[in-house]
Amino acid sequence: MKAPLAPDCAPAEKCCHCCREALSDGEELDLQGSALTRVTSDPCRPACTTVTLICFNGNMEREQAYPRAVLGTIVAASAAAISFLLWLLYVHQASAQLAAHWTFLPALNALLNGLSAIALCIGLYLIKHGDRRRHRTSMLFAFGFSSLFLISYIIHHALHGDTHFAGTGTVRPIYLSILASHVFLSIVALPLVLTTFFFSLSGRFAMHRSIARYTFPIWLYVSITGVIVFAFLKIYA
Repeated sequence: MKAPLAPDCAPAEKCCHCCREALSDGEELDLQGSALTRVTSDPCRPACTTVTLICFNGNMEREQAYPRAVLGTIVAASAAAISFLLWLLYVHQASAQLAAHWTFLPALNALLNGLSAIALCIGLYLIKHGDRRRHRTSMLFAFGFSSLFLISYIIHHALHGDTHFAGTGTVRPIYLSILASHVFLSIVALPLVLTTFFFSLSGRFAMHRSIARYTFPIWLYVSITGVIVFAFLKIYA
């Protein structure tokens, strides 16, 4: 129940058909913000009384369907991007004529991964101290660095193909285990990152927090291991 209104209250008639049918004589609906309220103007009462009325109409159904549609789009786009990257890594044959072009890209990829990891750690520190505005800025920087890395990564593999690790002995299984976990978690991270950002930017902060506890460590691990993989390839080139 809300606080009593003045006896001469005159709420605007903004209601849906299904809610109007639930009203008795002398009642009407008012829309305050996003909530429908039922206003009773009984002359026997000293003041009008408002009661929140839940209305399962088309607007609410569309509101519930909106996140599902976006999440479905995220999953589909992530699957398409991952399929393209796997094709680029294991099927595409780079031209030998382009092998000498843009050889700085692996170092740039490592730099972008490192900057993403730093921005993620700063973002975690800021949200732990309640600074939401700068936390959001830091996480957008992390997303930007990771996006630039993805673009650079695609260009590098399109030009040069896959890079083979030349190390032997004990270091080889260590490198391959790090690389395997890096690739697998990269696949997992893409839809998680997009979903986490969607919940944040759409104001669904409870859901944002619940999924961010999984997104953050995976995203951070992928960023750090990206630098480690580059270091292995550089040392054992």
